[in-house]
Amino acid sequence: MKSEPLEPLDTARMTSEQDSDHQETTEWLDALEGVARGAGVDRVTFLLQRLAEHASHLGMSPAAHPYSLYQNTIALEDQPAYPGDLTMEERITSIIRWNALAMVAKANKAYGELGGHIASYASAAEIFEVGFNHFFHADSESARGDLVYFQPHSAPGVYARAFLEGRLDEEQLNRYRQEVDGGGLCSYPHPWLMPEFWQFPTGSMGIGPISSIYQARFLRYLEHRGIADTSKRRVWG
Repeated sequence: MKSEPLEPLDTARMTSEQDSDHQETTEWLDALEGVARGAGVDRVTFLLQRLAEHASHLGMSPAAHPYSLYQNTIALEDQPAYPGDLTMEERITSIIRWNALAMVAKANKAYGELGGHIASYASAAEIFEVGFNHFFHADSESARGDLVYFQPHSAPGVYARAFLEGRLDEEQLNRYRQEVDGGGLCSYPHPWLMPEFWQFPTGSMGIGPISSIYQARFLRYLEHRGIADTSKRRVWG
């Protein structure tokens, strides 16, 4: 049960042309708010689920969205503390984003036909870094690591992060998309070209997301058949 006061509902804003009985609507909303104040969120969730089930039994299909709203839907007191050093992670993300941009720009300054992608990683850097810092698990002595299908156009960001980690050197970054003489970095993730770096090829019309779905199913197959213990491995795509 929550003791914090709830924000009052703006019932006037919710009124629409489809509301044929505003008074009845207000009573329903007030009743729901009363349950939330008196019994808590779990009770409200249960009641809403039962209403949806009963509506389905009556042959009705609730018009609720199958996802939560994007902003301000989690109360401040329900938000857990960030598990890392946010200031440090933001600084590292900024450095990686800049290095990825510089790598692509430098390569194209020398060879204008090379191409490359800047905006893809720049817009997704935070997602990648949260994954690297808090979700993706590498191989260890006791267990196999996670499987990650990286968005191919964001490869420059992964290269820039590997440079910061010391896995790639500056000479390799200077040879982005220059593989003819060996030692260059391939345009998109591909284990044939960089077997010690990439796990899966993902650079072709959405092959990454689709492949990740079937990879996850295959891991469960291996587990259920007793072929391999994949219970702790995760697939990210």
